[in-house]
Amino acid sequence: MTGDTPQDIAKQDIVNGSPDALEFAALVCSRVCHDVISPVGAIVNGLEILDEEDDKEMRAHALTLIAKSADQASAKLQFARLAFGAFGSAGAEIETDDARQATEALLAGGRTTLVWDIQPAAMHKTRLKLLMNLVQFATGAIPRGGELKIIVDAGNGGMRVVASGVRARIPEYSDTACGTAPSGLPDSRAVQPYLISLLCKAVQASLSVSQETEDAPVTFAVSYAPGAEMTSGMIG
Repeated sequence: MTGDTPQDIAKQDIVNGSPDALEFAALVCSRVCHDVISPVGAIVNGLEILDEEDDKEMRAHALTLIAKSADQASAKLQFARLAFGAFGSAGAEIETDDARQATEALLAGGRTTLVWDIQPAAMHKTRLKLLMNLVQFATGAIPRGGELKIIVDAGNGGMRVVASGVRARIPEYSDTACGTAPSGLPDSRAVQPYLISLLCKAVQASLSVSQETEDAPVTFAVSYAPGAEMTSGMIG
Protein backbone atom coordinates (compact mmCIF):
# COMPACT_ATOMS: atom_id res chain seq x y z
CA MET A 1 0.00 0.00 0.00
CA THR A 2 1.23 3.54 -0.68
CA GLY A 3 -0.18 5.26 2.40
CA ASP A 4 -2.19 7.69 0.28
CA THR A 5 -4.61 9.95 2.10
CA PRO A 6 -8.35 9.73 1.31
CA GLN A 7 -7.93 12.94 -0.69
CA ASP A 8 -5.18 11.33 -2.78
CA ILE A 9 -7.35 8.26 -3.30
CA ALA A 10 -10.26 10.45 -4.46
CA LYS A 11 -8.01 12.25 -6.96
CA GLN A 12 -6.68 8.93 -8.28
CA ASP A 13 -10.23 7.60 -8.62
CA ILE A 14 -11.22 10.62 -10.72
CA VAL A 15 -8.20 10.06 -12.98
CA ASN A 16 -9.09 6.37 -13.28
CA GLY A 17 -12.65 7.21 -14.31
CA SER A 18 -14.23 6.25 -10.98
CA PRO A 19 -17.04 8.33 -9.43
CA ASP A 20 -15.95 11.80 -8.39
CA ALA A 21 -16.38 13.06 -4.83
CA LEU A 22 -19.55 15.04 -5.52
CA GLU A 23 -21.27 12.13 -7.25
CA PHE A 24 -20.27 9.78 -4.45
CA ALA A 25 -21.45 12.16 -1.70
CA ALA A 26 -24.80 12.67 -3.43
CA LEU A 27 -25.37 8.93 -3.79
CA VAL A 28 -24.46 8.28 -0.14
CA CYS A 29 -27.08 10.86 0.85
CA SER A 30 -29.59 9.18 -1.46
CA ARG A 31 -28.80 5.81 0.10
CA VAL A 32 -29.39 7.06 3.66
CA CYS A 33 -32.59 8.88 2.64
CA HIS A 34 -33.86 5.76 0.87
CA ASP A 35 -33.32 3.73 4.05
CA VAL A 36 -35.24 6.09 6.35
CA ILE A 37 -37.97 7.45 4.08
CA SER A 38 -40.28 4.45 4.53
CA PRO A 39 -40.53 4.49 8.35
CA VAL A 40 -40.67 8.30 8.42
CA GLY A 41 -43.49 8.23 5.88
CA ALA A 42 -45.33 5.68 8.03
CA ILE A 43 -45.01 8.00 11.04
CA VAL A 44 -46.56 10.83 9.01
CA ASN A 45 -49.42 8.54 7.95
CA GLY A 46 -50.02 7.54 11.55
CA LEU A 47 -50.16 11.16 12.67
CA GLU A 48 -52.64 11.96 9.92
CA ILE A 49 -54.88 9.13 11.14
CA LEU A 50 -54.72 10.49 14.70
CA ASP A 51 -55.65 13.92 13.43
CA GLU A 52 -58.61 12.72 11.38
CA GLU A 53 -60.00 9.70 13.23
CA ASP A 54 -62.12 9.51 16.38
CA ASP A 55 -62.52 5.74 16.29
CA LYS A 56 -60.61 4.25 19.24
CA GLU A 57 -59.54 1.14 17.34
CA MET A 58 -58.16 3.19 14.45
CA ARG A 59 -56.32 5.52 16.82
CA ALA A 60 -54.80 2.56 18.65
CA HIS A 61 -53.67 1.14 15.31
CA ALA A 62 -52.15 4.50 14.40
CA LEU A 63 -50.24 4.71 17.68
CA THR A 64 -48.85 1.19 17.13
CA LEU A 65 -47.80 2.14 13.61
CA ILE A 66 -46.09 5.31 14.86
CA ALA A 67 -44.22 3.49 17.63
CA LYS A 68 -43.03 0.69 15.34
CA SER A 69 -41.99 3.08 12.58
CA ALA A 70 -40.18 5.37 15.03
CA ASP A 71 -38.16 2.37 16.28
CA GLN A 72 -37.31 1.42 12.69
CA ALA A 73 -36.26 4.97 11.78
CA SER A 74 -34.14 5.25 14.91
CA ALA A 75 -32.45 1.90 14.23
CA LYS A 76 -31.66 2.86 10.63
CA LEU A 77 -30.23 6.23 11.67
CA GLN A 78 -28.15 4.75 14.48
CA PHE A 79 -26.70 2.21 12.05
CA ALA A 80 -26.06 4.87 9.40
CA ARG A 81 -24.28 7.02 11.98
CA LEU A 82 -21.74 4.24 12.55
CA ALA A 83 -21.58 2.86 9.01
CA PHE A 84 -21.55 6.11 7.02
CA GLY A 85 -21.01 8.98 9.47
CA ALA A 86 -17.98 10.52 11.16
CA PHE A 87 -18.57 8.82 14.52
CA GLY A 88 -16.10 9.86 17.21
CA SER A 89 -12.90 11.87 16.94
CA ALA A 90 -9.90 11.19 14.72
CA GLY A 91 -8.08 8.04 15.74
CA ALA A 92 -10.93 6.98 18.03
CA GLU A 93 -11.67 3.39 18.94
CA ILE A 94 -15.31 2.32 19.25
CA GLU A 95 -16.72 -0.50 21.32
CA THR A 96 -17.69 -3.43 19.13
CA ASP A 97 -20.79 -3.86 21.28
CA ASP A 98 -22.07 -0.57 19.79
CA ALA A 99 -21.85 -2.15 16.35
CA ARG A 100 -23.57 -5.31 17.55
CA GLN A 101 -26.47 -3.43 19.13
CA ALA A 102 -26.94 -1.16 16.10
CA THR A 103 -26.88 -4.10 13.67
CA GLU A 104 -29.25 -6.22 15.75
CA ALA A 105 -31.69 -3.30 15.97
CA LEU A 106 -31.47 -2.77 12.20
CA LEU A 107 -32.32 -6.41 11.45
CA ALA A 108 -34.81 -6.90 14.31
CA GLY A 109 -38.02 -8.58 13.24
CA GLY A 110 -36.50 -9.82 10.00
CA ARG A 111 -35.50 -13.28 8.80
CA THR A 112 -31.77 -12.91 9.40
CA THR A 113 -30.05 -14.16 12.56
CA LEU A 114 -26.76 -12.65 13.69
CA VAL A 115 -23.99 -14.67 15.33
CA TRP A 116 -21.11 -12.61 16.71
CA ASP A 117 -17.64 -14.06 17.31
CA ILE A 118 -15.56 -10.98 18.06
CA GLN A 119 -12.38 -11.02 20.14
CA PRO A 120 -11.51 -7.31 20.51
CA ALA A 121 -13.62 -5.17 22.85
CA ALA A 122 -12.95 -2.11 20.71
CA MET A 123 -11.87 -1.39 17.14
CA HIS A 124 -10.54 1.63 15.33
CA LYS A 125 -13.56 3.45 13.93
CA THR A 126 -12.50 2.95 10.30
CA ARG A 127 -12.18 -0.80 10.72
CA LEU A 128 -15.51 -0.82 12.52
CA LYS A 129 -17.05 1.20 9.70
CA LEU A 130 -15.75 -1.39 7.24
CA LEU A 131 -17.22 -4.21 9.33
CA MET A 132 -20.68 -2.62 9.55
CA ASN A 133 -20.85 -1.91 5.84
CA LEU A 134 -19.67 -5.44 5.10
CA VAL A 135 -22.33 -6.97 7.38
CA GLN A 136 -25.12 -4.96 5.76
CA PHE A 137 -23.80 -5.72 2.28
CA ALA A 138 -23.64 -9.42 3.16
CA THR A 139 -27.39 -9.47 3.87
CA GLY A 140 -27.78 -9.20 0.10
CA ALA A 141 -26.33 -12.70 -0.17
CA ILE A 142 -29.33 -14.19 1.67
CA PRO A 143 -32.42 -12.33 0.40
CA ARG A 144 -34.69 -15.04 1.87
CA GLY A 145 -33.07 -14.76 5.27
CA GLY A 146 -30.69 -17.02 7.13
CA GLU A 147 -27.66 -16.52 9.33
CA LEU A 148 -24.82 -14.04 9.30
CA LYS A 149 -21.81 -15.13 11.32
CA ILE A 150 -19.41 -12.27 12.07
CA ILE A 151 -15.87 -13.25 13.01
CA VAL A 152 -13.30 -10.62 13.99
CA ASP A 153 -9.82 -11.64 15.08
CA ALA A 154 -7.60 -9.55 17.32
CA GLY A 155 -4.86 -7.36 15.86
CA ASN A 156 -4.34 -7.83 12.13
CA GLY A 157 -5.98 -11.24 12.05
CA GLY A 158 -8.69 -9.99 9.73
CA MET A 159 -12.45 -10.47 9.81
CA ARG A 160 -15.05 -12.56 8.04
CA VAL A 161 -18.79 -12.49 7.48
CA VAL A 162 -20.32 -15.84 6.51
CA ALA A 163 -23.82 -15.66 5.01
CA SER A 164 -25.80 -18.91 5.14
CA GLY A 165 -29.33 -19.35 3.88
CA VAL A 166 -31.66 -20.74 1.24
CA ARG A 167 -30.37 -19.90 -2.23
CA ALA A 168 -27.43 -17.91 -0.89
CA ARG A 169 -25.59 -16.17 -3.71
CA ILE A 170 -22.82 -13.64 -4.21
CA PRO A 171 -24.51 -10.22 -4.24
CA GLU A 172 -24.45 -7.73 -7.06
CA TYR A 173 -21.50 -5.31 -7.15
CA SER A 174 -19.24 -7.65 -5.17
CA ASP A 175 -16.50 -6.99 -7.73
CA THR A 176 -16.75 -3.29 -6.87
CA ALA A 177 -16.49 -4.08 -3.16
CA CYS A 178 -13.38 -6.15 -3.89
CA GLY A 179 -11.68 -3.21 -5.59
CA THR A 180 -12.63 -3.29 -9.27
CA ALA A 181 -12.89 0.40 -10.11
CA PRO A 182 -16.28 1.27 -11.68
CA SER A 183 -16.59 3.81 -14.46
CA GLY A 184 -19.41 5.35 -12.42
CA LEU A 185 -22.01 4.47 -9.85
CA PRO A 186 -25.22 3.48 -11.68
CA ASP A 187 -27.47 3.87 -8.62
CA SER A 188 -27.46 4.01 -4.82
CA ARG A 189 -27.15 0.19 -4.59
CA ALA A 190 -23.54 0.49 -5.75
CA VAL A 191 -22.64 3.06 -3.09
CA GLN A 192 -22.04 0.62 -0.25
CA PRO A 193 -19.77 -1.77 -2.17
CA TYR A 194 -17.81 1.20 -3.51
CA LEU A 195 -17.47 2.58 0.02
CA ILE A 196 -16.28 -0.84 1.18
CA SER A 197 -13.50 -0.73 -1.42
CA LEU A 198 -12.43 2.74 -0.21
CA LEU A 199 -12.47 1.62 3.43
CA CYS A 200 -10.33 -1.39 2.52
CA LYS A 201 -7.77 0.95 0.97
CA ALA A 202 -7.86 3.16 4.05
CA VAL A 203 -7.03 0.31 6.44
CA GLN A 204 -4.59 -1.45 4.09
CA ALA A 205 -6.85 -4.43 3.57
CA SER A 206 -8.21 -6.55 0.76
CA LEU A 207 -11.63 -8.19 0.46
CA SER A 208 -12.51 -11.50 -1.16
CA VAL A 209 -16.03 -12.83 -1.73
CA SER A 210 -16.37 -16.55 -2.39
CA GLN A 211 -18.88 -19.39 -2.59
CA GLU A 212 -17.55 -22.92 -3.00
CA THR A 213 -20.71 -24.41 -4.49
CA GLU A 214 -24.14 -23.13 -5.50
CA ASP A 215 -25.70 -24.21 -2.19
CA ALA A 216 -22.76 -23.21 0.03
CA PRO A 217 -22.55 -20.15 2.28
CA VAL A 218 -21.05 -16.95 0.89
CA THR A 219 -17.91 -15.81 2.71
CA PHE A 220 -16.76 -12.19 2.81
CA ALA A 221 -13.15 -12.18 4.08
CA VAL A 222 -11.07 -9.12 4.93
CA SER A 223 -7.29 -9.59 5.14
CA TYR A 224 -4.91 -6.87 6.28
CA ALA A 225 -1.55 -6.22 4.67
CA PRO A 226 1.50 -7.22 6.76
CA GLY A 227 2.19 -4.47 9.26
CA ALA A 228 -1.07 -2.66 8.51
CA GLU A 229 -1.71 0.04 11.08
CA MET A 230 -4.19 2.83 11.61
CA THR A 231 -3.08 6.39 11.07
CA SER A 232 -4.77 9.77 11.25
CA GLY A 233 -6.70 11.03 8.24
CA MET A 234 -8.66 7.87 7.67
CA ILE A 235 -12.10 7.91 6.10
CA GLY A 236 -14.75 8.99 8.62
